[in-house]
Amino acid sequence: MFKRILLSLFMLIFVSVSIFGCSSSDSTKDTASDTVRLVYVQWACATATTHIIADILENKMGYNVELFDVAAGVMYESLRNDESDASFGAWLPVTHKEYMDRMGDQVENLGVNMEGARIGLVVPEYVDIDSIEDLNDAAEKFNAQIIGIDPGAGIMGSASQAIEDYDLNFTLVEGSDATMVATLQDAINNNQWIVVTGWTPHWIFGRWDLKYLDDPKNSFGKDETINTVVRQGLQQDMPDVYELCSNFKWTSDDLSRAMVIAEESGDPVAAARQWVQENPDLVNSWLPEQHKNN
Repeated sequence: MFKRILLSLFMLIFVSVSIFGCSSSDSTKDTASDTVRLVYVQWACATATTHIIADILENKMGYNVELFDVAAGVMYESLRNDESDASFGAWLPVTHKEYMDRMGDQVENLGVNMEGARIGLVVPEYVDIDSIEDLNDAAEKFNAQIIGIDPGAGIMGSASQAIEDYDLNFTLVEGSDATMVATLQDAINNNQWIVVTGWTPHWIFGRWDLKYLDDPKNSFGKDETINTVVRQGLQQDMPDVYELCSNFKWTSDDLSRAMVIAEESGDPVAAARQWVQENPDLVNSWLPEQHKNN
């Protein structure tokens, strides 16, 4: 039943979602077999990353690219069912553990593309508590709410686990990355107490003074890695795309810069184009030999 629901949801999203296209090079290919389908969860980091890879595929390698932002479960389901080709936002070993436990043997994990990722409960620096253990004592100041994101996100499962582990008298509020950020901004503008589900890398840590609450019971796990996951058979079908996906590795500083550009521009396609143009050596190191210096 769960599988059928996910598949139905994916098909609905597949039909209704906006398909983002980067500006194509003169060598853009026309056939369906030359279209690369990238899937991602609409987090700021995943959005920036996926648009950068799309720009490289189109402007450096001549592919058509279709982008789909979906819930985390649908992302893995689509890779398993060959309905998408690659994703660059698999948070492991904790955040997406559930999906990899169920589907990991039916997709291909190409390994780490960025180290040092982290998830947890985040508050403004002016909030004078430092641990999740202290939340109940200040529940009224937080309106007894933890502001979350989309319900399918792994971080929401960890937040629910934290509520149980620490016996918190809090409600976990579902939303999205955008609604979480908007609520956080409003609270900070009014010097109010707020606790949100947060993660790094994210541009909010460059915008405001924020801190993670200590997590002595380890509900959110330790530092994570962001991994690249592709559908089985991609290496045989599109060997140069597979090579790009395998070569793609960068630092949290690289990703943070990409997110800042995207936030400032408000246009993920234009931001990706700018980042690629500003980082030719790094981009060239990812490209298959036949596409270098294009």
